[in-house]
Amino acid sequence: MLKVTEQPPSPDDERPIGELVHQLIEDGKAYARAEVGLVKAIATAKASALAMPIGLLVAALFIGMAALNALAFGIVLALVKFVGPLLAGVIGMLILAAVAGGLVWFAIGRIRSAL
Repeated sequence: MLKVTEQPPSPDDERPIGELVHQLIEDGKAYARAEVGLVKAIATAKASALAMPIGLLVAALFIGMAALNALAFGIVLALVKFVGPLLAGVIGMLILAAVAGGLVWFAIGRIRSAL
C-alpha cells in the first residue's frame, strides 16, 4: 500500500518574505543576547575567582615596599659608621637608584626583544 506523503506547501501556505526576515532578525538578536549573557557569566566567574589572589598580591606589594624601606634604612645606618649621615643617605640612595636603573634597563631590553 502506498503511503500518503505530505504535499509540498502551496504558494498560498508560505509566509511572506518580510515575516521571514523579521523572524531571522529576532532569532539573531536572541542569539546575540545569549552570547553576551554567556560572556558576562564567564567574566563574573573569573573576576570573583581572581579577587582574593589580587588582594594577596597587593598586600605582598605593600609588604615588599616596607622591606625595601627597611633595607634602605639599614644601608644608611651601616654607612653612618664610616661617613657622615648626609653622605650615608646619598650613598644609600645611589646604591638603590643603581639597582632600580638596572632593573629598568633589563625590563626595557626584554620589551624590545619581545616586540
